[in-house]
Amino acid sequence: MFVALVFAAALVGACGVLLESALRAHAPVDRYEAAAAVVTGEQSVSVRQKRAGSEPETQIRPLTERARVPVAAAERLRAVPGVRAVIADVSFPVLTRAGVTVTGQGWDVTALGQYRLASGRAPQAPGEVVLDTATASRLRTAAGGVVDLQLNGAPQPFRVTGLATAGGPPGAFFEPRAAAALSGHPEQADALAVIARGRVEAAALREAAPGLVVRTGAGRGDAEDLAVGAARPDMVEISASFGALAVMTALVVVGGLIALSVRERAREFALLRAVGATPWQVRGRIMRETLRVAVPAGLLGGLLSLALGAAMHRAMVAKDVLPDGFGLSLSLLPVPAALLVAVLAALVSAFFASLRATRIRPVEALGEAATEPASLPRWRVITGVVFLVLGANALGVATMTSGSTAGASLGGLVITLIVATAFLSPLLARHGGRLFGGVLRAASPVAGRLADLNIGAAALRLGSVITPVALAVAFAGVQLFAQSTSVRATEVQAAEGTRADQVVVPAGPGLPSGVLDAVRGTPGVRAATAVKRTTVVMSVRELAERNLRSLSALGVSPEGIARTMDPGVTKGDLAGLRGPGTVALSESVTEGVRPGQEQRLWLGDGTELRLRVVAIYKRGLGFGDVLLPRATVAAHTSSDLDDHVLVRGDADLRPAVARYAGAGVITKDAFGARQSEELRMQGFLSLVVVLAIVGFIVIGLVTTLALAAASRRRELALLRLVGATRRQVLRMLRLEAAVMLGIGLVTGTLIAGIALLAFATAVTGLPLPAVPPLTFAAILLLVAGPGAAAMLLPARPMLRRAPAVN
Repeated sequence: MFVALVFAAALVGACGVLLESALRAHAPVDRYEAAAAVVTGEQSVSVRQKRAGSEPETQIRPLTERARVPVAAAERLRAVPGVRAVIADVSFPVLTRAGVTVTGQGWDVTALGQYRLASGRAPQAPGEVVLDTATASRLRTAAGGVVDLQLNGAPQPFRVTGLATAGGPPGAFFEPRAAAALSGHPEQADALAVIARGRVEAAALREAAPGLVVRTGAGRGDAEDLAVGAARPDMVEISASFGALAVMTALVVVGGLIALSVRERAREFALLRAVGATPWQVRGRIMRETLRVAVPAGLLGGLLSLALGAAMHRAMVAKDVLPDGFGLSLSLLPVPAALLVAVLAALVSAFFASLRATRIRPVEALGEAATEPASLPRWRVITGVVFLVLGANALGVATMTSGSTAGASLGGLVITLIVATAFLSPLLARHGGRLFGGVLRAASPVAGRLADLNIGAAALRLGSVITPVALAVAFAGVQLFAQSTSVRATEVQAAEGTRADQVVVPAGPGLPSGVLDAVRGTPGVRAATAVKRTTVVMSVRELAERNLRSLSALGVSPEGIARTMDPGVTKGDLAGLRGPGTVALSESVTEGVRPGQEQRLWLGDGTELRLRVVAIYKRGLGFGDVLLPRATVAAHTSSDLDDHVLVRGDADLRPAVARYAGAGVITKDAFGARQSEELRMQGFLSLVVVLAIVGFIVIGLVTTLALAAASRRRELALLRLVGATRRQVLRMLRLEAAVMLGIGLVTGTLIAGIALLAFATAVTGLPLPAVPPLTFAAILLLVAGPGAAAMLLPARPMLRRAPAVN
């Protein structure tokens, strides 16, 4: 029990570490270290939504694109007492002929202290640039040389007027007004950096810049790296969700272990009742003994959770699941939380486990300890049936909904069915034993008969084996195969809907707008569509409520779109996606919406629009939930560059794209494989947490089975004394293990299968989940292998001794 509680506390605490990191996460302050404050646009959308049966609540979603600020606000900020200077910071991607990507900025940003002029002079004209020394070395140039730089067009020459030492990422520095023009937004800045000569009041800055956000302290980092702020809400939601699953798992695993421990000590408690101990005295003894184990175990597990949480965070950052700036916040807060969960889980489990042992009358105590009851208590059967009904309700929700609602309902479905299994597991053990009784007797007349009789007589003990086995298989199967089902559906929809023969892709930050024109002018090209990825925020109806969601969106050039992509239009016409006030939506986000109606949404930088819905399509996984004209999207993203260009036709595109640095041509299949790899990496977070939780379940399973095996010393000795051979007893144990583990594996597979069928139906329209056979086999082996070892290995040394019943 100590080991199981340690791992339970460690798992819960690790989720707490991730949750705390998400709540406190700020990107590191690098560029704006010398700034007293940074003024930005509002990087979130806030809307009050009506809730079914409750008061309206404010929902907030972060923005993934930069909400720019007007440069004119800098003059008002300069008038605030204590302000020495205000720098209108702009940045944009720059690609060199050699494939080196640097950040383009205005020279005035060097006043923040990250960069210093090492040689030459500052840029003073539109065609001049200063490079950092590392970039200049890679390009083999120096002050006075000429380099070709590509922004949002073909590469053009720039005179290198100087070199700068870099305290930050590689950069190319232009004359400030030229940089503003090159950014594509000459009257706007990414942020306004305030440099103070003394103390500056944040309230005075907010008064001077109404409608803008003033960031100070650690919050300045969020102005540098938007990825951290965008990832924070999802990470909070995921960490809290997995934390709740970890708590529920701890209750099931630890509860079963403690219940088995109390049941195996029934003779001891029966003797205490027979000699006059009151129910509360026996119950108090059980609770005190449990507390003495739970406190040190919870404390040790809480301390270990800090290392486990840090390791999980490091793995996620290494796999780009979390942005590089998403820092780790380590404090002692997860330790008392893990300790509290471990202690409460142990005490609650011990209390309920002690009820039967302490409620029986003293005269009946010894008789009750000798045999298990023939039937389950009525309350246990009723509770199990109630959870089955709740599971059926969650199954209906998962089947009738789609998208994130269907995914969220899976957790509730699995938990309710597992809890029902925990209450009804002795019935599963008893009826499973009857079902396989003939098979056992046929496999081995003596050992099979012994196993059959034992399964029928010890259903309560053997039922405690079924629950953790089913939990491990169901949880791992649902989490892993729901992800694979979603990925497979996305791949299929993208493959079926992509009509392009070739795809132009960038090696750097994106494709300039001239690539599309160059491709369209190539003989043999029948159609070409530029595609730009972004994220929009929209209120989506889910069941009876509306929730604010961040949705994947594509900005597409409308000319030739019908020849290059087919998102599966079911209503309306995609040909209407031309004007600036139009939008097409996937079926998963259009409950109650029809073509011709207006839809309110917010673009990536927070710009609110009301657009006319021209089409509704079914392949939302393959093409995003929202399709917009590229012109609508381009002006509201951090960069004007395209993500790729879809091309219909077998023309040789290499001459057309050769003049653009980093542009390359790949086949449709190669493009699909690249997208599939990106999708699979998004499931890495689930994989990390699944491995941790399933590992804990297996540890709890092994501990439970080892305890159960050790408690059978008297039973095995009695079998030897009445004439059973060592080989017959071992074969009996193997047959018992095969039946009990088999029932647990089948139960877990059925639970996972029900959940996955519902999820696949909601996502793809067909009850066909994607279940890789080797992965499924690995899950079964991971659970059954240690379980069988825990049931059989402790029995071997017991059978080597001379039989004696104490």
